[in-house]
Amino acid sequence: MSINNAKIYLDYAAATPVDRRVSKIVSGISVKFFGNPSSVHNFGSAAKKVMEDERKKVAGVLGVKPGEVFFTSSGTESDNLAILGAARFYKNKGRHIIVSAIEHLAVLNSCKVLEQEGFKITYLPVGKEGIIDPESVKKAITKSTILISIMQANNEIGTIQPIKEISRIIYEWRKNNNTNLPYFHTDSCQAAGFLNIRPHALGVDLMTFNGAKIYGPKGVGCLYKKSEVGLTPLLFGGSQEKGLRAGTENIALATGLALALEISENRKETEVRRLENYRDWLIGKCLKEIPDVKLNGDAGKRLPNNINLSFRGVDGEMLVLALNQKGFAVSTGSACTTSETGPSHVISAIGTGSDWGNIRISLGRGTSQNELKSFFSVLKREVARIRKQD
Repeated sequence: MSINNAKIYLDYAAATPVDRRVSKIVSGISVKFFGNPSSVHNFGSAAKKVMEDERKKVAGVLGVKPGEVFFTSSGTESDNLAILGAARFYKNKGRHIIVSAIEHLAVLNSCKVLEQEGFKITYLPVGKEGIIDPESVKKAITKSTILISIMQANNEIGTIQPIKEISRIIYEWRKNNNTNLPYFHTDSCQAAGFLNIRPHALGVDLMTFNGAKIYGPKGVGCLYKKSEVGLTPLLFGGSQEKGLRAGTENIALATGLALALEISENRKETEVRRLENYRDWLIGKCLKEIPDVKLNGDAGKRLPNNINLSFRGVDGEMLVLALNQKGFAVSTGSACTTSETGPSHVISAIGTGSDWGNIRISLGRGTSQNELKSFFSVLKREVARIRKQD
């Protein structure tokens, strides 16, 4: 399929292009270190060393022990392993789990599976700005609560959640009740490269990452798991990844993830400043010059690259297709929900009515001011054209 018409990419929250340095090292590692890391001969031990070196690099970025980093195939698998794994491991301690209503479907659909297994799930609402009230977490915890999962930043509307405040509430509960439970998981797939992702600073016990969101390869993710947290594996077979994920390790993709994470962290400060300026400029132009438009999610407590807008009387999918024809790639929300009709669970959770169509514009390393100026001109024109047709 040709992508020649898609001149300007503004869907970095769905997937990022692979950094050239990352693609180069992935290609080299896959050719040079082809041995099975579980083999005892020299080819296997060489591959094993590479794998453990990359684990140390990821651990270094996160400020954790290498043995607390587990490589997976994606952010989705990491979320599944954290939610299903913790629930099944601690089911004899309690069967209550707390999540927010705007979690990624990897978390929400895992919870649906657990409901069928007899677990009780509390889905906490968010305010109209898309941010959870820490006090609602405090009120929801019971003595049967074994896990709480609140994403660090939302993948659709970009809102940043008060993870530190929530972790303090959980810590106080544990202290007052003389227990290690509940454990705290956060999905940080969208936060990497923009926010603080050091688990100890945030006070979380489990943390999820995805290579496809940080200019790394697709098909690789990782899960931070605090040493004392127990998980029941999803895959069964060999003893790879300390028995938590059976199957021959993909050393090349692990290497790509580690390098992508290092690069993202090193350039975070300058990239955040640059994208915040672009984000705020585009939001301001849209709110000022396009009638009946609103920003979804808090204006300040949001990722520097996220702009989610709703337009009254405009079908979001129609607008996305129109913009694509003009050479601009945006989305209506999560790429994982493109087959669904109607507003997403996130847009519904913040109270945006069905007569408003939304689009998500997400910026990245390749975004320039001139691109955004061109995009705004086309966006303004296409919104007016679609409204006129109706």
